[in-house]
Amino acid sequence: MHTKYDFNEFEDAKIVYVRPVAARDLPEEVQEQLDGLETLYAVHRADGERLALVKDRALAFVLARQNDLAPVTVH
Repeated sequence: MHTKYDFNEFEDAKIVYVRPVAARDLPEEVQEQLDGLETLYAVHRADGERLALVKDRALAFVLARQNDLAPVTVH
């Protein structure tokens, strides 16, 4: 199958990716503010830039949608 797709059209959809982040992988100054949380959720643009870091998955989705973005989960 050799179908060509124009992936630039997805940029208009404003897709962002939500993924879990282990607290231990974050800088120490961030870890100090977590009050014992072990996992947070990051919202990333398609190019990998982190837009937000929040305490739970549901909040990540709400935040994305409130900013007219379309969140999807990354494993």
